[in-house]
Amino acid sequence: MSEDATCVFCRIVRSEIPSKKVYEDDQILVFHDIQPMAPLHLLMIPKRHIASMAALAEGDAGLVGAMMVLAQRLARENGSPDGFRVIANTGTVGRQDVYHLHFHLLGSDRPLPGMITRS
Repeated sequence: MSEDATCVFCRIVRSEIPSKKVYEDDQILVFHDIQPMAPLHLLMIPKRHIASMAALAEGDAGLVGAMMVLAQRLARENGSPDGFRVIANTGTVGRQDVYHLHFHLLGSDRPLPGMITRS
């Protein structure tokens, strides 16, 4: 498994930094964000170090697809049954703070602020 010794998320994967885990398998780790922006705010990361969405290769499609399928299940199981947001900040333009691919899974039991509604 590829990893970066200084990456905070790689350190979480190695249990060097504690996290409040929600889900874990051989490829994916999901845990609560320490600065939540919504009632439900999880971080979904691959255990293998991938710097960002821009660093994905064709061979990563199955991993990313599995993460997206998992997102809907975790949202429903953690109090957001009627929808959710998945956000991936990428690179400096996308304001990525931690250079390890991660998806923010945001949800609630009511509409999140700033959501587009249709009548």
